[in-house]
Amino acid sequence: MTISCIGLCKICFLSSVIFCAFLLLLIPKFQNPWRPRNYPQPHPPPPFNASCKSAIPLQHVDSSTTDHLDGEGNDIAHAMKDGPIERWGDYILGTGRSSMKLKELDGSPSSPLHVVPKDHLGPTTNSIKENLDLKDIFIAVKTTRKYHKTRLNLLFQTWISQATGQTFIFTDWEDQELRLQAGDHMINTNCSAVHTRQALCCKMSVEYDKFLESGRKWFCHVDDDNYVNLQSLLRLLSAFSHSQDVYVGRPSLDHPIEAADHDQKDGSMTVKFWFATGGAGFCISRCLALKMSPWASLGNFISTAERVRLPDDCTVGYIIEGLLEVKLLHSSLFHSHLENLQRLHGDAVLQQVTLSYGGPENKLNVVNVEGVFSVHQDPTRFKSIHCLLYPDTVWCPAIKML
Repeated sequence: MTISCIGLCKICFLSSVIFCAFLLLLIPKFQNPWRPRNYPQPHPPPPFNASCKSAIPLQHVDSSTTDHLDGEGNDIAHAMKDGPIERWGDYILGTGRSSMKLKELDGSPSSPLHVVPKDHLGPTTNSIKENLDLKDIFIAVKTTRKYHKTRLNLLFQTWISQATGQTFIFTDWEDQELRLQAGDHMINTNCSAVHTRQALCCKMSVEYDKFLESGRKWFCHVDDDNYVNLQSLLRLLSAFSHSQDVYVGRPSLDHPIEAADHDQKDGSMTVKFWFATGGAGFCISRCLALKMSPWASLGNFISTAERVRLPDDCTVGYIIEGLLEVKLLHSSLFHSHLENLQRLHGDAVLQQVTLSYGGPENKLNVVNVEGVFSVHQDPTRFKSIHCLLYPDTVWCPAIKML
């Protein structure tokens, strides 16, 4: 009797194991097949006119002088016919001065222009053009409370004085003095004043939404330690059409970065892309900005940044290159304080789109400008640059021409 009970228990145990194994084999058959999720799940885009059709006639372009960029998509490169590819260093700004070769502008570790892929090189002045006014550009200046009286005062005294209607200040504190100075162009983002990834992305999110609301053709982001040469900026953007996909700026690395989707537990989703450093400034056409909307508008920019754990300028590159597959056009005309700015001097200084200066730890990292103010009087060299560009400014001294 005892033996029979033991045998029966063994039989029951083996039967249970076989039944469980059978169930495990059947489970996949009852599951829905795996489907990739749309990444990321966006909120509805804002009700702006998302048409990217050209609102103005483009100038006729001779096919023998246009550039060609490889790849597929809707970016400006693919509206061009075959032709020679020329580097941004050879870009002629039409100022009556000589064009600058790449080797004269670069060479610093932060400049990757000598290894830029061909599909990241922009067109020359002979490519797509449109009539552009300063009023068509939305210039966003990112700042924080502690720089209101130092950096911002210098900008208001110099280049912002020539573009008060186009410049918007994005800060993190309700400064009454700044409000009187900038009016409704001072935007209190209510973001944290701490220099963290989350705070930076919070401000960029507000910048993006305010640009869409403005209805302007171009969105340009700069920092509060940038001098914007408005004449050069207009000439640069006039070489494009805002109705095309254009993302132009300067990378801070000599290689694309790789980001992982941290919502994927195994981290299997990664993408490589270039991005333009916010420290030097960058510009985005309205057509491309509208296409960014599912990942950038109404707070989606912050959630997208969290998924890839990247700061603001990297997240912009991630959305444009990584998700929309539009190539960054690498430009040597944008400059941050991380570069060797001593290499820029004389005639070349006045041809750049943005300039910057080194901080307290690197006070000598400024451009070489002579004949206006001394370095002691003008340590950033912004006043000297401004007087060379706008000699009729009331506080400018008699200028010794370069």
